Amino acid sequence: MAKETPTLNCPTCKKPIEWSHKFPYRPFCSERCKLIDLGEWASEGHKIPGESVYDDLLSDELDSSKNTRH
Repeated sequence: MAKETPTLNCPTCKKPIEWSHKFPYRPFCSERCKLIDLGEWASEGHKIPGESVYDDLLSDELDSSKNTRH
């Protein structure tokens, strides 16, 4: 009995794809969809809900870097 290859939808374009070597960019259907998703994260179109624990730490570092001469 042959095993069925699992399928899923590309998170970007919703095209159905197989979870196999035929789709090297999985879970995306293509490099294009992968890069679109990366761009969404980079532009903060996608965010993980909740408060950032690093905002205060990073703002302190940025403030102290203004007073430092290189």
